[in-house]
Amino acid sequence: MSTLFIRLPSKAAADNTPHWITLSCPFALATGAAIEREGAAPLADLAPIIARAQRVVLLLAASDVTLLQVRVPPLSPARLKAALPNLLEDQLMSDPAESVFVAGPSVNGLRTVAVAQRGWLDILSHTLLAYGARNLSAIPAQFCLPHEEGVVTAAASAHAGDIDLTVRLSESGGIGLPIFPDDAAEEPREVVQTLCAVVPTAPITLYVAQEKVPAYEHVVGQILALDQRITVYADNWSRWIAGAGQQSMNLFNALGGAGGAVLDWRPWRWPAILLLLVLLVNAIGLNIDWLRKKREAETLRNVMLQTYKVAYPGDTVVRDPVLQMRQKIVAAQRDSGQPATDDFVVLTASFGAAWELAAGGRPAAGMIAGLDYRDKSLFLRIKPGSVLPVEPLKAALAQRNFAMAPAGSNLWQIRSVK
Repeated sequence: MSTLFIRLPSKAAADNTPHWITLSCPFALATGAAIEREGAAPLADLAPIIARAQRVVLLLAASDVTLLQVRVPPLSPARLKAALPNLLEDQLMSDPAESVFVAGPSVNGLRTVAVAQRGWLDILSHTLLAYGARNLSAIPAQFCLPHEEGVVTAAASAHAGDIDLTVRLSESGGIGLPIFPDDAAEEPREVVQTLCAVVPTAPITLYVAQEKVPAYEHVVGQILALDQRITVYADNWSRWIAGAGQQSMNLFNALGGAGGAVLDWRPWRWPAILLLLVLLVNAIGLNIDWLRKKREAETLRNVMLQTYKVAYPGDTVVRDPVLQMRQKIVAAQRDSGQPATDDFVVLTASFGAAWELAAGGRPAAGMIAGLDYRDKSLFLRIKPGSVLPVEPLKAALAQRNFAMAPAGSNLWQIRSVK
């Protein structure tokens, strides 16, 4: 998965610029641990890369994120989110409604809570989403620096002449200090002096740009000639990416899903269009087939209706020509002395013939308690304990176009299937 990492300048530096969107931001495009591209560019120029990346991770300036320690009782995530503004209200200088709160894991009953300005995060999320970002994360930069027990880690980043000093004091603590040097040549001295003031005794590992390492080492040699406790190294993106991968704090989560993952429909655009076309073709084909069958049904009904009217011109009301024709045929058969297939005589005669074939000469009176005729069906009432040759009897009746089915306890129904 391709991930775009962007180190943002501090809000203080952005406020000093008429158009903060034009500030150059260091960035790195990585797939896993492999860095494909790195450099520095304004966010507007990074829009094509933002749109292509599967994930965008903002490393917020440490001076824009305040880390607070608070003792919190065991609470569900939803209740903890609701309780944090009230628990931290006394430690804030602004209205809690203007801030977002994200709590880290509990360690010995204490939680580290990251606090950032809501308005600034809203601007960032809306800007990046407008550029096509699909999965956004915002991580405090101080947590992306490596932590070593007993050693303070710091990094100095330049943005349009201003310096963002990021300091990680402990595993769960860190601060950020914006520095505005009057002269670029004074940058190393002001950074080292600020570090010495913030961390008066502990050893410090300081990361700066590759080209500035000699200048910082010279200033460290001058200021700390007798106590070389600051070690200067060249900064690189691999260190920041490794630190960001270990963090679960995402300040965008506190914005109500503004920075959450968004499904990218672009790779599915052509398959979706093809699917819609297939559905459209099928729908058109089904409608054409339905119209054809409907016309065939209307033609067939008109033919049957015309045939019925020719055969029975005296009938003026014809609702179902097939049913009415059958009724006329049955009535004609009865008038001519031919019995119908569902008459009592035909049913009993057919049953008798089928019984002779299926029962093997056994008398029906030993098993049948009675015969009933109703609803054009013959009902056999079987004596309790009798074993009726059901399957042979069904087969024999089927040869004569009759069906046999159970109609209750010891009761069977025989009817015509014509």
